[in-house]
Amino acid sequence: MSNIGSYEEKYKTFKWEQAEEELEYGKNGIYNIGYYCSDRICEKGSANKLALIWEGFTGGVKNFTYNDIRVYSNTIAKFLQDNGVNMGDRVCLFMDKVPELYLGFIGILKMGGIAQPLFSAFGEEALFTRLDDAKTKAIITQKKHLGKVRRIKDKLPELTKIIIVDADDTTPQVNEIHFCMEKSEKVDKFDIVKVGPEVPSVLHYTSGTTGKPKGAQHVHSSIIAQYITSKWVLDLQPDDIYWCTADPGWVTGTSYGIIGPWANGVTQVVLDAGFGTEKWYAFIQKYKVTMWYSAPTAIRLLMKEGLDVVKKFDLTSLRHLASVGEPLNAEAVIWSEKAFGKPFYDTYWQTETGAIVITNFPGMKIKPGSMGKPFPGIAATVVNPKTYEPIETPGTVGLIALKPGWPSMMRTYWNNKETYNGKFKNGWYICGDRSSIDNEGYFWFVGRDDDVINTAGHLVGPFEIESALLEHKAVAESAAIGKPDPVNMEVVKAFIALKPGFEPSGDLELDIMNFIRKKLSPLAMPQEIEFVPSLPKTRSGKIMRRLLRAKEWGEEIGDISTLEND
Repeated sequence: MSNIGSYEEKYKTFKWEQAEEELEYGKNGIYNIGYYCSDRICEKGSANKLALIWEGFTGGVKNFTYNDIRVYSNTIAKFLQDNGVNMGDRVCLFMDKVPELYLGFIGILKMGGIAQPLFSAFGEEALFTRLDDAKTKAIITQKKHLGKVRRIKDKLPELTKIIIVDADDTTPQVNEIHFCMEKSEKVDKFDIVKVGPEVPSVLHYTSGTTGKPKGAQHVHSSIIAQYITSKWVLDLQPDDIYWCTADPGWVTGTSYGIIGPWANGVTQVVLDAGFGTEKWYAFIQKYKVTMWYSAPTAIRLLMKEGLDVVKKFDLTSLRHLASVGEPLNAEAVIWSEKAFGKPFYDTYWQTETGAIVITNFPGMKIKPGSMGKPFPGIAATVVNPKTYEPIETPGTVGLIALKPGWPSMMRTYWNNKETYNGKFKNGWYICGDRSSIDNEGYFWFVGRDDDVINTAGHLVGPFEIESALLEHKAVAESAAIGKPDPVNMEVVKAFIALKPGFEPSGDLELDIMNFIRKKLSPLAMPQEIEFVPSLPKTRSGKIMRRLLRAKEWGEEIGDISTLEND
């Protein structure tokens, strides 16, 4: 039996106050996320339960109980306070997926700081842009990333604390402090800073698929939504071994890689190593992972390797699978049923929403390729792009719109109130994505509003085209964009990366064209195919169609600081 029970019943009756009561949010005047992810779990009798099993890229393993999380996060919180970091100061976490990243996140929140996680593979330009925008006071990093920080620190007058977690006995430079979490004197008791529910907690920068990255400012009460969505959508159970593959440099890695699982008191595993099909399957087998939350990009890479490799491992521990980051193609859902005996459940949300807002639930009928239905407590629809009035006719494409007021909604863009205000129209938060809703209330993703192709006055979404292309045996990944056309305004051009064993050729292009002719309307048919070694992606795995489009149209490329291979 899943945690949510009957979706229809929950959607009719649920109020956010119910999640608050279940979490005991605000009890004794405590609203700090750090408390609810560590101290509260200990107080409820699970101090000795494993919270984190961490495996490094060399195979080393470290285990942390909930009491360890509590004590180490206290230790980090006190260290920051002792070194002049105050409530409201932005503290950047710029590390690989090491334990200090997860425990540091909780520690920053406990002392009232604003956690600013950034992906450790960022180059110095991407790092500078975000630190400069946030006027960050402290950065916690590793030796391997210290060079990037040193090369930009002179341009960041507000950055006065550079904390290195794995420094040896070398002499620190100006403003640098060495800190070894495991060798520091443990702090058993720490006065967690009293914050209100609306006090800023986390500053997450968007991945920049549509221009300059913006800092989405979240608050402590976001945990209400992150807690209950983890319980109902990810179906977290007390005895689960949970694996979220996302890096905490992205919002999934904090909302569902730190806050959600620990607020629910479950054991999570973290692999601090890059993608590898056999490596991932071996990890699931070794730790008997039961709930796996991953991304379509990773799933497509697993698909690329085929079903034979799956049979080499015992993956029977898997109970529930979910996907996030970009739309999940129907082909990936069908493949996962063949590979693992169960589908990946698509979940839709954004950096700005802070938690899952439209999703597929355990026990619900899955329509491969659909985003599912709104989470209880979320009023969602599609609206007319000109009038911003809800569209009543099933199957008609509009902009996804949410009624403001859910707990994890960002409260502003950092230093960019004007752009934030522009996200709201006619009483709705406009997500910037296009979708239709079928006659059963399921949402069907079409594309980012700025990715939609206008051919002869008809709007065509890239997702439908890319999904059809993915069904061809030679296609590993695809991206569809609009290309200028003197007659039709735009025509569809497809970029295709091939699976191993296939080579670009005119015959293959013709075969792919004939294959998708049977699947798509004439308007959606690509007029041109370009074979590429790989597609440009953000470091969080989203395909950067705007980059392909800008090159095709001869436009400015814009911010590419999150490009995977920048």
